[in-house]
Amino acid sequence: MNLRIGHIVAFFLAGAAMDTHAADTWILRTDLWQSPAFSTLSVTLDAMALQGELDGDAIRGTVDGKAWTFESTDAQGRTSRYRLRLGKQAMTGEADLPDPNNPARRVTHAVTGWKVPARDGGTRTWEYRPTTYSNTWDADRHPALVVWPGDSIHTSTVDSGGVDEHGVTRALFGNPQTGPFFIVGAQAGDTLVVHIRRLRLNRDYADSLDAIVGRALGSPLVPEARDLGKPVRWILDRARGLARPEGASGPLAHYAVPVKPMLGGMAVAPGFGTPPISTGDTGRFGGNMDFNEVVEGNTVYLPVQQPGALLYIGDAHALQGDGETTQYALETSMDVTLTVDLIHGRAVSMPRVESPAQIMVLGQAGSLDEALKAASTGMIQWLQQDYALTLSEAAQVMGTAVHYSVPNLAGRSVGVAAKIDKSLLPARASPTAFDQVGAPPAR
Repeated sequence: MNLRIGHIVAFFLAGAAMDTHAADTWILRTDLWQSPAFSTLSVTLDAMALQGELDGDAIRGTVDGKAWTFESTDAQGRTSRYRLRLGKQAMTGEADLPDPNNPARRVTHAVTGWKVPARDGGTRTWEYRPTTYSNTWDADRHPALVVWPGDSIHTSTVDSGGVDEHGVTRALFGNPQTGPFFIVGAQAGDTLVVHIRRLRLNRDYADSLDAIVGRALGSPLVPEARDLGKPVRWILDRARGLARPEGASGPLAHYAVPVKPMLGGMAVAPGFGTPPISTGDTGRFGGNMDFNEVVEGNTVYLPVQQPGALLYIGDAHALQGDGETTQYALETSMDVTLTVDLIHGRAVSMPRVESPAQIMVLGQAGSLDEALKAASTGMIQWLQQDYALTLSEAAQVMGTAVHYSVPNLAGRSVGVAAKIDKSLLPARASPTAFDQVGAPPAR
């Protein structure tokens, strides 16, 4: 989240004055040698005393007008000291921290911060009309919106080229993303739960190519395939739910396929020490997964790695076959409604997707072999964690029930999904948010 905050933070700050006994949460950005580190500060003020927690470590300090001074000690016995000052629009100051390479030495780093707004009422649906988009998965980008677990977000995405529902270019090509959305209470080590309530096409065309990606192309076809890569416009019949190539003739004159709207991009911000990552890439945090099961009615689980999770969505497809073998799927813009939730204190090892009928794990790596290993490992972990299966029992289930698909061949990394029908599995020993909330209804 970008704490070069300017006028945006003014929206969140109710002012610099703090009431006695007020409990507040702040997000601190510490500049560690030009590498940002983000922390959650929860404070309670009582007269001139300050107490609370910094990323779970107890703090105690003093208040002198608009100046805060406090220190915290972590589980390793390392003490951090902060001197902060509240202004009209932001918190600024410095942190006196141990040198990570020499505990006897201390280093001073600049700190800025913004106040998390207090919740006003119960769960709600937020309307967010994006005005800017991100071409990176970035922890150092200020939230587009602050929401709470149980809240829903109704928003929209542009297509992978940055074009909106009116045909206007709104962002740079390369899978620009809507967001990020800050989920209050999310901390590293949690799991973000994203229920996809509604995906709706909001224009009557999509763009693709007549290409075949190199990973799917055998050598006998390479000479002929040199002429491929031309753009193909697809007409979207939203009333009938069909897509057809514009101006097609010959064998494809009457070719039409049912649409299956999906989100090709969904991610949380990557963890500390990771620079901004291109929205064309993937990782443990999610990313340009291009998994055609990220659809309405399904639930996605992502491992939180930064305060607030910072959820990004984008790269909507009207339809995509397994592998996205044409390099571009049917790229379009979309109206999106999501509900967010949290599982505290438990992080999944890689993206998971759950439908009413199946549990699915997406392995992503530089090769199909490694992606397959990741998907299999992630599925076995799910069976062990939620269904209390031993490794031997999980092996027996995998050997008789697992199905594999190849969601993505078009990116710098590839994806392999492992899927198991839930009807074959025992009752969950550890219910997930999907069990608690239920399959999201189409609305």
